[in-house]
Amino acid sequence: MKPNSNRIERLLGADRLRSRLPRLLTIRVWLIEHWHVTQAQQILLLAALVGALGGLATVLLRSAMNGLHLLLTGQSGGLVESFGAMTPGHRLLVPVIGGVVAGAVIHFGIRLGRSERTTDYMEAVALGRGSLSFRSSLVKIVSATFSIASGASIGREGPLVQLSSVVASLLGWFRRWPLPRRRVLVACGAAAGVAAAYNAPIAGALFVSEIMLQSIAMETLGPLVVSSVMATEVMRWFRGGEPLYAIPPFHLATGWELGFVAVLGALCGLVAPLFLRLLRASEALFSLARVPAFVRMGLGGLVVGAIALRYPQVCGNGYSVIVSILNEDWVWRSLLVILALKVVATSATFGSGAVGGVFTPTLFVGAGLGHLFGEVCGAVLPGHVAPPGAYALAGMGMFIAAATRAPLTAILMVFEMTLDPSVIMPLMLGCVVAYYTATTIDGRSLYSHALAKKGEGALPQSLAGLSVSDLMKNEAAVVHPDSPFSEVARSFIANNIKYLYVVEADGTFRGVVSLQDTKPYLNAAHLADVVIAFDIMRGEFPVLRPDSTLAEAIEAFARHDGERLPVVDGRDGRLLGRVAKADVMLALAHKPGAAARAGAAGAQRAGGDTSAT
Repeated sequence: MKPNSNRIERLLGADRLRSRLPRLLTIRVWLIEHWHVTQAQQILLLAALVGALGGLATVLLRSAMNGLHLLLTGQSGGLVESFGAMTPGHRLLVPVIGGVVAGAVIHFGIRLGRSERTTDYMEAVALGRGSLSFRSSLVKIVSATFSIASGASIGREGPLVQLSSVVASLLGWFRRWPLPRRRVLVACGAAAGVAAAYNAPIAGALFVSEIMLQSIAMETLGPLVVSSVMATEVMRWFRGGEPLYAIPPFHLATGWELGFVAVLGALCGLVAPLFLRLLRASEALFSLARVPAFVRMGLGGLVVGAIALRYPQVCGNGYSVIVSILNEDWVWRSLLVILALKVVATSATFGSGAVGGVFTPTLFVGAGLGHLFGEVCGAVLPGHVAPPGAYALAGMGMFIAAATRAPLTAILMVFEMTLDPSVIMPLMLGCVVAYYTATTIDGRSLYSHALAKKGEGALPQSLAGLSVSDLMKNEAAVVHPDSPFSEVARSFIANNIKYLYVVEADGTFRGVVSLQDTKPYLNAAHLADVVIAFDIMRGEFPVLRPDSTLAEAIEAFARHDGERLPVVDGRDGRLLGRVAKADVMLALAHKPGAAARAGAAGAQRAGGDTSAT
């Protein structure tokens, strides 16, 4: 009796579901037509999630650094102030201890967590497969935390960006996205980290676009902007929205002073390549010592600690000293000494292999150089030029433009860090002059040297070799030609698609069923009971082969109203999977030269309709 009751209940349930199918399918059609989230919009939503998580991760890592700094030094507040309040013995020992521990974390941690995937977020975006090793990245972040908390002359932005990029990489791995989307997702994580570190959402997006992607196509720039904005908003929610550097109003005394700005730009363009060469020379010098990482990084900490005995201003990323340079008068001899020793401390920290960023120390050098230049201008034309702090502010942007070869990022970052619009026009002139001067002397930038060592030219080669098979997803929603209408309806309800692929039992592709073509049967139950997939199938439908090029793919999408196309074996006609237009567009957005132009042309023809498939 009980088994029969269960069977009756199942039949009744199936009958109720059958009666609801037309109504559910009608809702699905309405949603597709009026309220469908396209793949491009899905990428934006995930970029927003990456930004929010990146901002939260930044807040947590900053708190961990501050707590470890308190534990190591017994002081709270800025690094320069903490070291100034410590005894000479502690000033010497704390950087050494921090360097040894940071090096030990690298030395033993990397051995325990070996992985074929990279830990370099720039390499993952520009050269790699868009994936980061979680274990190895965590080792680097922990090492960087010890270095930064103990006063190493290096910036916090390195581990902050690393952590945000790892979070993004994990999401890409979880979603099993193809290479172009994984690259963009990791790039969104990097943009979120930069934006949160400097309270600069525009500069965060442009930093990644100019330096890592070398493209400002909207397919990539859009997600970067969304991620940067979300990360900045989360950061401001915890720490407030004040600009990173509070300065007096920026102004030039006269329009003729733009000539001095141009000269400062040329000076920054001359000095920046020398600064970069010094960093590389220090790295080469430390590499000559065949010693474990903890010994090498301990030696780097010893250099910083020895300098800090007399000049604690060299400790940390130099933020508080930059604020002082921008707002206060300095004796030029003192500033010159501090600037020279900061360069030495940064070179020692960087060369020893400490994990971190050199972006903020580079700002320090630019501010010091600009302030000294402003002192000279004031001595030549007393009372007729802007104060040295104004030139220090301009020097920050110019030196960054010369060092990174990213003038747009430099201009907008300085503006966002100060929120003073008056600085934009002088920066535009000075950053362009600095950029061209630096590129004339040395074509390598602060970041290109590291990428060149890991595979110069690998990005163009990897992208040039991409085909549809590299972007294809193997799974696809399918039905058989003799599948009843109820099965077709259930497939459309279960999948957010516009076209359902029809295949034979052996996998041979026969055509597609369009969601629109099901509408005549939604209110005709007597027809729905007898109609099968073959009756409403479209036999003529564009398909791609596994070896089709990206240019061929975008041409096919230009003649198609959907976001996905089936990939069919050219020999036996079997359905192999599907490829998304979003992935093709993202791959072409990265691709240089003629392929990029071909992709842009196809994108203009295909971009008008972003309906779902």
